[in-house]
Amino acid sequence: MKRTAILLMFALLAGCGVETASTAATVGAAKAREAEQARNTQERMQQQIDAASAQAASRLQAAEQATR
Repeated sequence: MKRTAILLMFALLAGCGVETASTAATVGAAKAREAEQARNTQERMQQQIDAASAQAASRLQAAEQATR
């Protein structure tokens, strides 16, 4: 009887471990997707900043040539 109770407790604890590992894997995958989306957003923003900077430089150059 004692042995059965101990085996039952171990089985329950092992089940909790599997659930915890599964949850951790799911959270890890979600964080990885979140990080990838953040990188993509950062790249898009950098491209927009570069384009705006190039446009401003072009306008400045055009304004300087117009004043000559």
